[in-house]
Amino acid sequence: MDFSLSDTQLEVQGLVRKILQEQADDAHLKELEQAGENFDRPLWSLLAESGLLGLALDEAQGGAALGFETLCLLAEECGRRAAPLPVVPCLAGAALTLHLSDNEEQRQRWLPAVATGSTLLTVANLEPSGAGLRTPTTQLAAGALHGRKHCVAYAEYAERILVSALDGDELLLAWVDPAAPGASLEAQLCTTREPQSRLTLDGYPLQEQEILARGQQAQCLAMECEQRQMAALCAFATGMTDTMMRMTASYTSEREQFGRKIATFQAVGQRAADCYIDVECLRLVSQQAISLIDRGQDAAAAAAVAKIWCGDILHRVSQASQHLHGGTGVDRDYPLHRYCLLARQLELTLGSSAQLTQELGQRIAAERLEKLLQE
Repeated sequence: MDFSLSDTQLEVQGLVRKILQEQADDAHLKELEQAGENFDRPLWSLLAESGLLGLALDEAQGGAALGFETLCLLAEECGRRAAPLPVVPCLAGAALTLHLSDNEEQRQRWLPAVATGSTLLTVANLEPSGAGLRTPTTQLAAGALHGRKHCVAYAEYAERILVSALDGDELLLAWVDPAAPGASLEAQLCTTREPQSRLTLDGYPLQEQEILARGQQAQCLAMECEQRQMAALCAFATGMTDTMMRMTASYTSEREQFGRKIATFQAVGQRAADCYIDVECLRLVSQQAISLIDRGQDAAAAAAVAKIWCGDILHRVSQASQHLHGGTGVDRDYPLHRYCLLARQLELTLGSSAQLTQELGQRIAAERLEKLLQE
């Protein structure tokens, strides 16, 4: 599979990189942290003005129609800077799920506003039981939603939150107004200061026009949402780990001990080389999943593989970077701490690689058994 970028994608990548280098440097991120800001609104608006929030949306919705693969270039560059922006939950999650639906009224209502940055949408993926978008415990009863969603990213800034619920045995996806009666948000502490909230639905009166999809269509959209968010998160992690690796290479090539640059020590060189191999492996498995999704092909196995690699590599690269930096790595005046905290959060978000590997094996075995039975 050819992962070469087109000329247009290279131009988009260059534009994003230039904006983030100028607007999301370490000094700026420190200012945001000191001010207690966890969402860089001016930078989000600048990306919107540059036409970058609508990369994957149709031209009729104010987008550029450049596809999911190009959107993941934006996610990777944001990861490279550890920028506090809702690229994954808003653009790859909520907006693209709406974009894939056949609800034209909702598409025209919300997507042009997402592209201009005037509206922010997000998605609620997690419940107290650990249930995901396709297996919710949230219920629709007598026309009202009841249940809780945990760790909803950027919910406090969102105009609508995409939630899943069961109406009897039928899955539905719907938009919830977090400011409406029957819905409430409670801020949750997060390792990286990302704005996350607990969404409580206590008799939220669901209107028919708020329902995005039901039944089999809702199942398909929920699966697409999960896969696209996970693939975009892997792209984000690729940018993060690449920066950690390069930051470590730069530091070890300058730091001296016993009269020598520590990069010349064999153990240091080998550990740094392992980081490089890990980052490139993550890049390849992520590109595989992203490319399949972008082409509309079955990406379930590829997305699962990328998810497994992503969690493990975030852990290994973060640990090696901290180790090779020594005490400097934990100094909050040095940028590495920001990436390591984010790596830890994403590693826990992705889940246990052992469990994920077991689930992937079971899926492959079930598919092979089904194929044998058909033969």
